[in-house]
Order: sequence, then C-alpha cells, then structure tokens
Amino acid sequence: MDIAKVESGEWSETGNPLHNAPHTLAYICDDEWTHSYSRNTAAYPVDFVGKSKFWPTVNRIDDVYGDRNLICSCPCVESYR
Repeated sequence: MDIAKVESGEWSETGNPLHNAPHTLAYICDDEWTHSYSRNTAAYPVDFVGKSKFWPTVNRIDDVYGDRNLICSCPCVESYR
C-alpha cells in the first residue's frame, strides 16, 4: 500500500513513512509536522500495531550507513565482574 502511494506520486520517494522510519515518540509528538502523510500513518502503519506499539528511542543513526555499521562503546563484559 505505501509503495503504491510512492509509485502513484501521492508520496515522494524521500517524503514517505517508509523512508523516514522509524518515527520516535518525540518525533510524532513534535509541534511541527511537515510530511505529506499523517502522524497516525507514521505512528501506526498497520492496524495491529496500535495494540502493541514499541516506540524506538532514536531515529536512524547516520542514515543507512550508521544502521549497518554500529560501533559499541560499552566496556567489555569482563569489566562487570
């Protein structure tokens, strides 16, 4: 359904819920909303999500590169012993 809206031109290739996901709670609740899709579409892309929504705490990190190349800065496990 979302891809069909991009194909038909209703949503742009970069201004659609798939491209901008994940939508954090802070982002959904922000006073300014400039997207061509609704906040409800961003928060609950399908009906069943409304019953068990998980809110991500951060948006994408450095777009796709950061999502695929995370660097953990946590101490090693042995340091907790």
